[in-house]
Amino acid sequence: MAKKQRFYVVWKGHTPGIYDSWADCQRQIMHFAGAVYKAFDSRAAASKALSEGPANYVGAAGKPAKKKTEFVSKAGIIQHSIAVDAACSGNPGVMEYQGVYTKNGKQLFHKKYSLGTNNIGEFLAIVHALAYCKKEGVNLPIYTDSKTAIKWVQTKKCKTQLEANAQTAALMEVIHRAEEWLKKNTWDNPLLKWETESWGEIPADFGRK
Repeated sequence: MAKKQRFYVVWKGHTPGIYDSWADCQRQIMHFAGAVYKAFDSRAAASKALSEGPANYVGAAGKPAKKKTEFVSKAGIIQHSIAVDAACSGNPGVMEYQGVYTKNGKQLFHKKYSLGTNNIGEFLAIVHALAYCKKEGVNLPIYTDSKTAIKWVQTKKCKTQLEANAQTAALMEVIHRAEEWLKKNTWDNPLLKWETESWGEIPADFGRK
């Protein structure tokens, strides 16, 4: 079944208007404090909403908000998104990763392995988030604080130097499956770099620094 077309209204963003894809909409709201936007099922509905303004759709001053927190970014952060992070006790060492809902920190998934590296964990966390979105039928931006992991996902290859041996066999199989998933599936989730210096630690951080 073909994916249903969605239309995104940006009332407050870099360039307000109607956008035919989430990726185009996201470019207008990313790093725009106080951005206001929402998705609609038809262009007619989107055009009507754009002309009327956001008050009847995402709330306004003096009126109860309708799911406002899902559509308004704070300090440039898109709250309706997934944040991922990894932690490693030694490098290599015991490695784990997790994904949380950025808005409230609710854990969406978590995995732990007896031996790995931080970069591998960051890579697997992004792939897991993409697969999670695919399974749940949602299209959320994914935040990570690892430029390396983003590059590995974009090239669909985990370029780790970790030695493949009996100790790492199980992890290497997981990496292989992740690479195969990237090759066999398509996605348009924005992969976004978490700006730690400006925003503090990513919500998925394990708090061990």
